[in-house]
Amino acid sequence: MIKTTFIKTALASLTISWIAASHAAPITVSALGHNSTAEYVNAPYMPYANPDAPTGGTLSLDTRGTFNAANKWMTTGVAMIGTDYLYDTLMTGSLNEAFTMYPQLASQVTYDPDDTSWIIYHIDPDAKFWDGSPVTSDDVKATYDALLIKGPMFIRSYLGDIKEVQIVDKQRVKFVFASSDNKEILLTVGQFPVFAKSSIDKDFEKISLTPLMGSGPYKLGRVEAGRSVSYVRDPNYWGQDLMVNRGRYNFDRIKFVYYQSDEIAFEGFKSGQYRFRPENKASNWAKGYNFPAVKSGMVKKESISTQNPVPMQGLIMNNRRPLFQDIRVRKALSLAYDFEWMNKTLFHNQYERLQGFFHGSELAATGTPSTEEMEILTPLLPSLEPMQRQEVLANWQLPASDGGGFNRQGLLNARKLLLAAGFYYDDMKLYQPDGTPAQIEILMTGDSLSRVLLPYIRSIQRLGFDANLRQVDGPQFQERMRSYDYDMSVDVFAQSLSPGAEQASYWGSAAADEVGNNNTMGIKNVAIDKVVEALADAESRDEIVLYTHVLDRLLRAGHYLVPLYGKSGTNVAYWDQYRHATLPTNAVGIDYWWVDAEAEARVDKYLNR
Repeated sequence: MIKTTFIKTALASLTISWIAASHAAPITVSALGHNSTAEYVNAPYMPYANPDAPTGGTLSLDTRGTFNAANKWMTTGVAMIGTDYLYDTLMTGSLNEAFTMYPQLASQVTYDPDDTSWIIYHIDPDAKFWDGSPVTSDDVKATYDALLIKGPMFIRSYLGDIKEVQIVDKQRVKFVFASSDNKEILLTVGQFPVFAKSSIDKDFEKISLTPLMGSGPYKLGRVEAGRSVSYVRDPNYWGQDLMVNRGRYNFDRIKFVYYQSDEIAFEGFKSGQYRFRPENKASNWAKGYNFPAVKSGMVKKESISTQNPVPMQGLIMNNRRPLFQDIRVRKALSLAYDFEWMNKTLFHNQYERLQGFFHGSELAATGTPSTEEMEILTPLLPSLEPMQRQEVLANWQLPASDGGGFNRQGLLNARKLLLAAGFYYDDMKLYQPDGTPAQIEILMTGDSLSRVLLPYIRSIQRLGFDANLRQVDGPQFQERMRSYDYDMSVDVFAQSLSPGAEQASYWGSAAADEVGNNNTMGIKNVAIDKVVEALADAESRDEIVLYTHVLDRLLRAGHYLVPLYGKSGTNVAYWDQYRHATLPTNAVGIDYWWVDAEAEARVDKYLNR
C-alpha cells in the first residue's frame, strides 16, 4: 500500500487542508475541514439558509415508542426525542460538505500541524447557558469526562482516543489524544453537546424529565408523558447571530407527537395532529395521499434528493450465537429473502435493493476492485474465509428472483449451503451439525415491519428453520438490543460522506464485546479491523473514498445481515404552511425551514382551529 506523507497547515481562508510541508508552528483557525476545505468560512450565512426568514409558528412531527428521561447520553432510561435542540456543540457542521466544522460554542481552535495529538478549543466569551451563566472550559471538561466515564459505550468507543481534557484557562480547553494518528478526532470532539458542570455533578445519571442545563436555541416546553414533547425557542439565545445560525431555528415551537404504530400516526397526520411527515412507507406514498386535504392543495408532497449513502436497513444476525458463525449459514439466510416479490407486492416497486453499506454514493464499491483497492486487499486475503475471499474480489450483485413469490432458486441454493455447512434434515426439520434444532427468533418492536418479516419467516421455515417473530415493547426491545439478547433483528446503519473512526463502533472486534455498542452483528474480522483503522487515519479525500470502497467490499462479502430495501433521497409530506430556501445537498435541513404565517392561518381555518 502506497501512501504519501502529508501534514495539515492553514490556508488563507483559515481552514484545514492537506498539503506537503516540512514544518509548521501551532496555528489558530476559525473552521476545520477533514481532508477538505471549509468553503463557507467567509460567508455571511450558509447557502441553504434564508437570513430573512420570519420566525414563529410550530413545526410538528411524529415519532414512535415512549420515553422516561430527558438525557440520552446516559446508559439507562429511554430518552425523549429532540433533546439535541437543547444544546450547543463546540462547532457545527455543514449540510453541503462531507466533514467541515464552523464556530458555535467555540469561536476558534489552535492546533499544531506537525503534532495532531492535541487541539485547543477557544470558548466564545459571549456563550451563555439558559440561566445566563457563561459557558466555560470547566463545563466542557465536565461534559467530556462524564461522556467518557458514564456515557453510552459506543460514545466512549468513538471518543476513545481522548487521553485527557485539560483546562488552559476560563475560555480555553485542551484535548490531548493518545496519538497523532487519528486526525479526524480534532473535529470529532467538536460535535458533542456541552452541559453545565453544576447540572452534570447533580443530575447526569438521574432518570428524569428535567434536562441537563444547556445553552441551545430551545428550552424544554410542555411534556405529556408518553404522548408528546415540545420545545420552545429561547428569544434570548446567545448564538442566534452566528454565521451558521442565521436563518436557522425559525420555529417558535417544535413538537413531537408519539404514536404506537405508523398506521395511527398516518391518520394523525391526515387530521392535522402534526403537520410535517417524512414518509417512509411506500404504499402510503404511492396510494395513501389521496385524502381531501391533498386534493385541495392543503398538503404537499416533496421528494428530496441527497448525496448521502442510503442507510443500510437489514436483518442482522447475531454472530455471538454459534448458529451464525458459519458464513455459509449467513449467506443461506440472505438467499431466502425475496426482495423482488416484496418490492412488487408490498412496496409498489418504489424501493432499491441495497447492494452495500454505502449504496447510492461515491463511497459505494462497484465492479471489481481497482488496482489501488487490490494493493490494500491483497495482504488481507489470507485472513478471510474462502467464501468471503472469493466474493470480496467479485463484481458484487445480489441475486434476483423472478418476483413470483416462490424464490425457488434462492431457496435451493440456500439449502445446498446449509447442507455443505453440516446441517441435516430429520422428519422435515432442520438440525445443526451438533444435533440441536435450527431455531431462530427475530426480535422486533412495533408492527411496521411485520408485513416484511412474516413472509421472510415463512421462507426460512420452508428451509426447515424453527423460526418465529418475537414482538416486545420499546423499553424491552432497547434493553435486549443493548445486551445483544437476540438471534436476529432489524437494524439501520446510516452513514455520512466522511466515514472515519466511528466505523470501529459498528464493525470493530473490540466493540463486539462491549455492551451497548453499535456492533449489533458481533463482527470480529481482522481484515475489517485493519481497514477501519486505516480509514480513521486517512490523509486525503481520495484515501477516505478508497478505504471505504474496501470496507464496503469486506462487509457485504461477510454476509453479516440480510439487506432489506432502501431509497435514495427522502419523501416528505407537509401541510402547506412550511417553506424552505435552496435545500442542502446532504440533508432535508429542516432547521432552516420556516412557517408562512398567512398559509398557517389558512391551514388552521381548514382544520377548524
